[in-house]
Amino acid sequence: MALFRKRNKTSNAIENDKEGGSPANAEIKAKFKRETRTRRTTVGIVAFFYLLAIIFLILVEIGNTSDKPVLRDTYTFKLDLSNILPQSAPSGLTLQNSVARTLGLHDFYQVGLWNFCEGYNDDHGITKCSKPNFAFWFNPVKIILSELLSGASIALPSEVNDILNILRIAFHIMFGFFFGGLILDGVLLIITPIVLYSRWWSLPVGLLSGLSALVVVVGAILGTVIAYVFRAALNSQPDLGVDASLGAQMLAFQWIAAGFNLLAFIFHAGLGCCCTSRRDLRTGRKRGRGMQQAASPASTAS
Repeated sequence: MALFRKRNKTSNAIENDKEGGSPANAEIKAKFKRETRTRRTTVGIVAFFYLLAIIFLILVEIGNTSDKPVLRDTYTFKLDLSNILPQSAPSGLTLQNSVARTLGLHDFYQVGLWNFCEGYNDDHGITKCSKPNFAFWFNPVKIILSELLSGASIALPSEVNDILNILRIAFHIMFGFFFGGLILDGVLLIITPIVLYSRWWSLPVGLLSGLSALVVVVGAILGTVIAYVFRAALNSQPDLGVDASLGAQMLAFQWIAAGFNLLAFIFHAGLGCCCTSRRDLRTGRKRGRGMQQAASPASTAS
């Protein structure tokens, strides 16, 4: 009961000074602001983490959608068919700069979340990017067979098709997680400042932050696994002459976004139990040094 009365006295003293417009009002406001400085700083850091995560998730989402700086190098994996080994070829072919060109194929194909781009290893670079599609999936077997010149054929093991079917499902899940994480981070960037006013807000916002971190981390794990499995599946077929490589920049962007989301969640969890909020000061639950000094004259007088 004594503690309850002490809190009420402190709270009433602060409210009376505010309502009365006394000279101490400005001083109390300044001290009030100073005592929540740690929480404000932490909230600002968390919001900055979300902003950075959003930037990198956007780069992940729009990577490889066009032949522009940064975007052209942001792909999940890349196939180099310049030295592909055909099972048969039509007669009368004109020998080009690479085997792939001779067969009617492009030298390389690189894959993003929305589309794929194709091109040549010389000065031409990327020559075409497919139209972005929400339900996109890159099937190299289908692409290769559709572009081969009439009469040419390539030996494609059935195991490759089985692996591609599994990867297709994982690819769509990964895309959904990154897209969902981007939306959640945008929401969290807007609502994060409300945890400054009360630690109670840290619970729902922290749960939402945990969900966002989870989906982005799982998306990054899936993206990494898909890229490595795809590379291993195609490079394990030496008779094809196909060289599959990872998109290091895409993987880096994915894990940087995941890291910032994890950091934001950790800071949110800390805000639930640490750092004085405005509500703590108003109710007297927590009193900083400055607030104790400001409230002591009022308590003595009462």
